[in-house]
Amino acid sequence: MILDEKPYSFDRVVRMALSVGLVWAIISALGYLSDVLVPFAVALILAYIMNPLVLRVQGVVKSRSVAIGLTLLLFVLVVVGIFLIVVPLMGREMAHMGRLISDLVSNSKLAEAAAKRLPPDVWQALRDYFNTPEVQNFFRTDSFISMAQAALRRLLPGIMGFISGTYSVIMALVVPGVVFMYLIFLLLDFQKVRVAWKEMIPAPYRAGVVSFVEEFDLAMSRYFRGQIFISGALCVVFATGFFLIGLPLGILLGIMLGVMSLVPYLQVLGAIPAVMVAAIHALETGQSFWIVLGLTGVVFVAAQVVQDVILVPRIMGKAMG
Repeated sequence: MILDEKPYSFDRVVRMALSVGLVWAIISALGYLSDVLVPFAVALILAYIMNPLVLRVQGVVKSRSVAIGLTLLLFVLVVVGIFLIVVPLMGREMAHMGRLISDLVSNSKLAEAAAKRLPPDVWQALRDYFNTPEVQNFFRTDSFISMAQAALRRLLPGIMGFISGTYSVIMALVVPGVVFMYLIFLLLDFQKVRVAWKEMIPAPYRAGVVSFVEEFDLAMSRYFRGQIFISGALCVVFATGFFLIGLPLGILLGIMLGVMSLVPYLQVLGAIPAVMVAAIHALETGQSFWIVLGLTGVVFVAAQVVQDVILVPRIMGKAMG
């Protein structure tokens, strides 16, 4: 350990105290202004992700403003489509799963089938687990909405705090509007900002810092954008496959597996809930568990083939050179 041999003069102590105070003041100000800064941060991330698409559209229409308008229109259509199609389907899946669990813990035909096809100890353990209030409440439709709100509070605490703090429907509409407004201005000046920030670096350090940041941005932006695109495509593949074979919670499970693909090998853990819902589906329909499990495996294999043969070579291969 290298010790600082400079004497602690009064001037040095004062400067250290002022530095600590400045850091504390900045952190406190950021916390106090989080309700304002979080929408800006969300817009900045969206602008960073959407800028390559804007550049592609701009290459066709030649106008930056028109390209931004078309890109944002596409973005809005996708978001609205998700809320109008995917979210209601997920809500119905949650409600359907809730009914299945209620049937499993009651003296229904489904419970009788489970009792016949499962070992007594396993069936009793599952029945006791499904009969807990936490599990029963988890699969209610209103609980699904509550879970989404809780997730937003964790991901976007400033926005959700602002909305829930005011309890105002108007604010719930204003905050996305503020994010959208920030997004428009950031996209309009994105290229200027990418050039202007370099002038803020002191001249002696400018060349090294700019070179490092540009190389890092080039590698990381390509990698993460590619990974996000692959993850989104896998969400669609898994969700569509599970939905077609009729698995309970198929869309939600497919989205979860697609998101898990962002982390290497984490997707393998998704096989555990997939086997569980396959077993429940077999009990519900009276089909052979092995047939349902085989169909579930086909979806996994199809997703893996799409990922390894199509997505990774074409997207990550080009991105990483």
